[in-house]
Amino acid sequence: MAPSTPANSTSKKQAITYCEGSPSWNPDTYLADAELHARAEAHLANNDLQSAITTSFSLRKTDAYIYHAIVAVTLPQVQHIVSLGGAHGLHSWYYGEAPATTPPPAPHSESPDPSTSDSKPQSQPPPKPPAPIILPPPSQPDTEAYLSLFAPSNSATTSLRNLTSNAKKGSLRLEIGTYLTSKRFIHPSLLPTLSIPRIKPNKNKPIPIPPNPYLTFHSWATLNLEWAGPCPSSARARSSSHHILPILMHHFGCACPSHESLEILRLLAAGREIIDMGSGNGYWTRMLRDYHAFHATSTSTSTSTPKSKSKSQSQSNSHSLPIVTPVDSAQSSWRTTWVPDTLIADGASYLATTRAGAPDAVLLLVYPIVGGGLAGGSEGGFTRGMLDAYDGDTLAVVGTQNHNGYTGFRDMTMDEFMAREHGGEWVKVVQVPLPSFPGKDEALYVFQRGPRAPSSPVGDAIDQGKVENT
Repeated sequence: MAPSTPANSTSKKQAITYCEGSPSWNPDTYLADAELHARAEAHLANNDLQSAITTSFSLRKTDAYIYHAIVAVTLPQVQHIVSLGGAHGLHSWYYGEAPATTPPPAPHSESPDPSTSDSKPQSQPPPKPPAPIILPPPSQPDTEAYLSLFAPSNSATTSLRNLTSNAKKGSLRLEIGTYLTSKRFIHPSLLPTLSIPRIKPNKNKPIPIPPNPYLTFHSWATLNLEWAGPCPSSARARSSSHHILPILMHHFGCACPSHESLEILRLLAAGREIIDMGSGNGYWTRMLRDYHAFHATSTSTSTSTPKSKSKSQSQSNSHSLPIVTPVDSAQSSWRTTWVPDTLIADGASYLATTRAGAPDAVLLLVYPIVGGGLAGGSEGGFTRGMLDAYDGDTLAVVGTQNHNGYTGFRDMTMDEFMAREHGGEWVKVVQVPLPSFPGKDEALYVFQRGPRAPSSPVGDAIDQGKVENT
């Protein structure tokens, strides 16, 4: 759920304030400052989230901004809660099955006392179901093995295979690896294209790709909160999160992109525009733009040819440069904004009227709202409205892959909805896990239809991965 404080409208003549409470902060300067990232990482290594945030976003040490999301908190309050560690169940993410209940003893069948024959039998309230058993937290090596799935220097498929192959029988790590393997899916016809190779560090730059600071903060939170990934045991937990989440949501967004997810979106866009619908503070838009610019620069450098190169060669070099258009209703407020050009519009109207269905664009929905109840509208109405208004052939959705009801629909996942209501038209081509905040279970889905959709039979379509980490 996005931060819910109403957004303040800003005149076009006013200079953009990218971070509330820090008028001079600029995302371009921040992302390019490797030394600043190193200082923030040093604070995180000491579990000092407050200093890492104030350093990264040029905030005062006395910052008192109230982060509204699941709860309302300030940075000092969150730092205090971080210092408590796992006390009060703050790190309880995994639960075993509840013990079997023992039926109450049957009442004695004695003859009624004539003197009390008019008395009615007293009914006993039903016993409360036993609470699930809290499981011990995972070890740090198991958490690090989970995080390796999202490290650009690793192959996601190889890391996932290692997660299970190196796990002990009956362990939480094995349960997590088995679960994520069962969810991961890449259509067989797309495996040659979407098997993303690992990024090999070089002497000049440890990871020669655009920086993704959300992943840095997210990885620290994963280690600090003793989380090793989603699985059936985490699904048994009560609906809860941690006070760190509002901080990360306000500064970065509702869901953290991974290197693999950004590459998959870039490759499936195939040079077409990506409409980031419900773009929020624009973090996914910014990351996609940076990835496209990085690949365009790499391609033009590595494939430079004499001036007489053909037009088709020139077009091939720009194949990885789609436009990314952020569109948002501005119903939510974010402390940090990552792009200056978000279009403020109703999503369905923008697609249907302004863009005439956007038939040549990819539609991206990051953390689509559920709606209904206090949130207003109808349950699932946002996602259904976008699909009704969209005439293109590639739909990407970032949302939950279990039944916690955080995104899209209360009672079904995105792939279940598409199979139930659009199964004869849309084909699921991708479902890969994303870095999930403790207690969450998030993934990138991609669906295609028409001539662009794969026509080969799915068969054994679960992506078991091939050896890419070489």
